[in-house]
Amino acid sequence: MNSDVKKRLLREMLFARRFEERCYEAYVERKIGGFLHLYPGEEACAHGVLEAANCGHDYVITSYRDHVHAIKCGVDPKAVMAELFAKEAGCCKGLGGSMHIFGVEHRFMGGYALVGGPFPLAAGIAKGIQMKKGNEICICFLGDAANNQGTFHESLNMAKLWNLPVLYVCENNLYGIGTRIDRSTAVVDQYKRVSSYNIPSNQVNGQDVELVYEAATQAIEHVRSGKGPYFLELMTYRFRGHSMSDSNAYRPKNEERVWGKRDPVIMFRDRLIETGEITQEDFKNMDNEILEEIEQEIIRFADESQEPSMELLDKYVLVENDPYVTGGSR
Repeated sequence: MNSDVKKRLLREMLFARRFEERCYEAYVERKIGGFLHLYPGEEACAHGVLEAANCGHDYVITSYRDHVHAIKCGVDPKAVMAELFAKEAGCCKGLGGSMHIFGVEHRFMGGYALVGGPFPLAAGIAKGIQMKKGNEICICFLGDAANNQGTFHESLNMAKLWNLPVLYVCENNLYGIGTRIDRSTAVVDQYKRVSSYNIPSNQVNGQDVELVYEAATQAIEHVRSGKGPYFLELMTYRFRGHSMSDSNAYRPKNEERVWGKRDPVIMFRDRLIETGEITQEDFKNMDNEILEEIEQEIIRFADESQEPSMELLDKYVLVENDPYVTGGSR
């Protein structure tokens, strides 16, 4: 990874952090409604993995903590924010909201509200790739708590049985809503669980974007070469509660302080300063530019966009109204 790529990655991760923080503020301002699951603390996971992938070519699917993955895949941040604001300019015309961000043209196949829901969908996408003899792969992001769903075991079993081109990426932030992993899961190290299905796996520090990138590069090479599925576990930590309704009172404060010192953005910034690739002033200017972009372009766009029209009320409910089915224009 050369210096220019590192600096771009740092900017992308910082942008993701500021974007999510602004989402928090917009929710408090009551501009965003419904559920909102934020990503601060986990930025190295999505960016390290998807930097190693071929975004726009490979398929990506994830759970409901999905804004950052969508943006990294190429979905316009303005369209993501407009979706959160329930505006028609949103990537799902304001009908999906935070947990259902999509960017099909970028092969970002969505966030899903059902815990464990993406597992079989990812296997299905990978089966389609295999049947068409394509060289794409499907990357499925998942949380550690989702691994106790039956779909996890059923999907991984079939993925290996059929040797599907799918990479499962577990973002292990140690908690399923408010329940710590050792209180709900017999095998805490998630990468060990897939040995039952003869799937190769690895566990990596998910706070270090360079380590994630290296591990993801190897995993993706394995899958793309036709050797079948792979499971990558990234040890990470969310700096906020599970969702906006989560008081976060259940986590030990000392634990939060320890993980706070492993901030992926700050760690990467300090490393690039130490190697002389950026200066503290460079980072400050980058941060100011990002804050200005988010406020003056992204938030303004979402604010000024129109509410969904009444014509959309049943357009995507009945099959005969769906242009994708009838062959009409979008």
